[in-house]
Amino acid sequence: MTLTVPTTPSGTLGGDASRTPALAVRFESVHRSFPTADGPRPVLASVDLALAPGSVTALLGTSGCGKSTLLRQGAGLDRPTRGRVLVDGTPVRAHDDRCAVGFQEPRLLPWRTVRDNVALGLPRGTPRAEGRRRVDELLDLVGLAAHAGHRPREISGGMAQRTSLARALARRPGVLLLDEPFGALDALTRLRMQDLLLDVHRAHPTTVLLVTHDVEEALQLADRVVVLGRRPGEEAAGVLDVVDVPGERPRDRESADLARLRTVLLERLGVAPHHA
Repeated sequence: MTLTVPTTPSGTLGGDASRTPALAVRFESVHRSFPTADGPRPVLASVDLALAPGSVTALLGTSGCGKSTLLRQGAGLDRPTRGRVLVDGTPVRAHDDRCAVGFQEPRLLPWRTVRDNVALGLPRGTPRAEGRRRVDELLDLVGLAAHAGHRPREISGGMAQRTSLARALARRPGVLLLDEPFGALDALTRLRMQDLLLDVHRAHPTTVLLVTHDVEEALQLADRVVVLGRRPGEEAAGVLDVVDVPGERPRDRESADLARLRTVLLERLGVAPHHA
């Protein structure tokens, strides 16, 4: 069965023709195994998933269940053993310029300024004036215009992660893939970064696939939460469940609906309600 994430109002690009349209993504019967001395080790099996343009999807699961492996397939950083991944109807390529990736660690170059780190994300051949305008726009968007000349050692972890996000957006991606981008941050900074991601998505409504192990984060950010994991007796992970998240973003973190879904998702992850 193919699971389709609905497009939200924030997925409409309006009249700005300079932006890359948000693109559809399809995982079609994706399998991935890795060679070992004892033979192939299966990690993913029969993953079918469709993301509509402009949607935000959270990929939730326990550690080691294959979330990051699936994300890498979507970015073209790895290839399925069987199956395929399509972006806008055509197979994803290695280092696909339609996609951008953000990781848990900002991975900034320490000898470059914040501005220069963001500029690294610009497509090759971008005219200098156009690139400078694009970087200025992104620095304003993530609240770092006043820190453009600082180097990574001179800014906080949250600022570094904002720099990383701006760099990913610099190429105007149709698909943004985020691998636990806020996992290394303290709780308060993490909440602020979640709000920032929502602001960024409103301004640049790309298709987002977000890997997380945080149920609350998934419910706050996503239109739909995909639970990945292994069924009893199976070696490889697949889609265990898909949960639609009601209400427009930003959502009330104290909502009764979100509390109910939190319990549902924790149960899917094997956490009894009284442990929540």
